[in-house]
Amino acid sequence: MISCKNIHKSYDQLQVLKGVSLEIQKGDLACIVGPSGAGKSTLLHIIGTLDKADSGMVTINNQDISVLKDKELSDFRNQHLGFVFQFHHLLPEFSALENVSIPAFIAKKSEPETKKRAMELLDFMGLKDRINHKPNELSGGEQQRVSVARALMNQPLVILADEPTGNLDTERSEELHQLFFDLKKEFNQTFIIVTHNELLADKADKKFVMKDGLIMND
Repeated sequence: MISCKNIHKSYDQLQVLKGVSLEIQKGDLACIVGPSGAGKSTLLHIIGTLDKADSGMVTINNQDISVLKDKELSDFRNQHLGFVFQFHHLLPEFSALENVSIPAFIAKKSEPETKKRAMELLDFMGLKDRINHKPNELSGGEQQRVSVARALMNQPLVILADEPTGNLDTERSEELHQLFFDLKKEFNQTFIIVTHNELLADKADKKFVMKDGLIMND
């Protein structure tokens, strides 16, 4: 479902990706690991259409994303991709329910349909009693689960997560990892996760090890 072929990326004179290729199938939970500076986040951002490769090809569900114009790319990102970052990036003035609903409203979905799905997702996350709480009224683990629900809102083809447990303690990290596996099992959800957590990576369907801008093995 996701294919990267010979991806190169440089910033000024710094060559970050030096010909990266990988394949990820529907329902895979794939982890990308490696030392800081290996190019993990850059690769994730290119797959997620947040950055563009200098050369090479990325296809998602048979769509070559490099040929899409800016508006098409924005629509594709909203409709088909979900994002979870180390810092949850929830809007502080909005409740959990409102934060989760944002991608659907951007996609111009109806309010009743949006509210129903947002409440179902928050219930699945174990946050049924927290839907009206704002981010500062939630724990770090709860905030990150809200961000996962937001990522799932438009039923994305893939969720891309960049160090999603990097700001959580060990117990909350393990809970979030289990949530990812539950979502994979329940919804056949595809994940690409950049992580330093080897325990998570070792449980993944695919583990890509990056070093110096290359994938060393999987």
